[in-house]
Amino acid sequence: MTNASLVVLAAGMGSRYGGLKQMDAFGPTGETIIDYSIYDAIEAGFTSVVFIIRERFQEDFKAFFKGKFEDKIEIHYALQELANVPEGHDIHPDREKPWGTAHAVQMARPYVDGPFAVINADDYYGKEAYCTLMTYFNNHSDSDNQYGIVGYHLEKTLSDHGTVNRGVCEVDDQGHLVSIKECTKIKKEEDGIVRYPQDQEERFELALNSIVSMNMFGFFPSYFDHFDKHFSKFLQEGGMELKSEFYIPTLLDILIGSGELTLKVLESESEWFGVTYQDDKPFVVSRINGLIESGAYPENLWG
Repeated sequence: MTNASLVVLAAGMGSRYGGLKQMDAFGPTGETIIDYSIYDAIEAGFTSVVFIIRERFQEDFKAFFKGKFEDKIEIHYALQELANVPEGHDIHPDREKPWGTAHAVQMARPYVDGPFAVINADDYYGKEAYCTLMTYFNNHSDSDNQYGIVGYHLEKTLSDHGTVNRGVCEVDDQGHLVSIKECTKIKKEEDGIVRYPQDQEERFELALNSIVSMNMFGFFPSYFDHFDKHFSKFLQEGGMELKSEFYIPTLLDILIGSGELTLKVLESESEWFGVTYQDDKPFVVSRINGLIESGAYPENLWG
């Protein structure tokens, strides 16, 4: 069994949600979405977790999770801060925003020495998705020049409470990612067909089994060297901007386009759900209660 790490992107404060949603309770005994992610990762065989957080809330974050799962998985904390850039690069003196998700992952470098998964802190991915990534890690190595991306069927990521934005994947005959198209305001309409607006006048259909990315990735340590190379170029061009960010999909697009690696799409049968606004909370609580009733989780997750 491969020793694999889970990197949890938890540096965002959730401004639209109205608070630090990574620490909001959704389970019956105060469990967060992160708790369920860690539980599923442990069950799948992950041996360590690295939380990417901000310095300003690190003490509250550590205190909240203290005593829950230290005896079950190795835990590390890494800080994503604006000043974490290579020497020799200038940044705008008024900039406050960090450098995006690709930069956040880089903060895990001191704590990762093997394959690792990357997830959002506020998304529920399902137990099967973690098992899928572990199977991938057990059958591949860094020398393959290939990473993995977990793809969900669109119908399992839709919301009954409004429209959603999804990255719709184009996949070739070998199961490799060709491109991701960002589609906004996707909705299952009254006739049962899923559509999204391409412009003001026309709505386009999407198949229910379309594969979409929910930002769950499987990487190897070469990621860090790839990032160093391309982040330096990014800073040369946009380092003096106030809000420019270097995202994981941006880096992957560069690496795929240059032929440096391929990205294997790992289809998941899990149902994804997440929270963006406070109004999403009752739905998430209901889904978690349903999973507990079905026996997927104990009522008191950590006993």
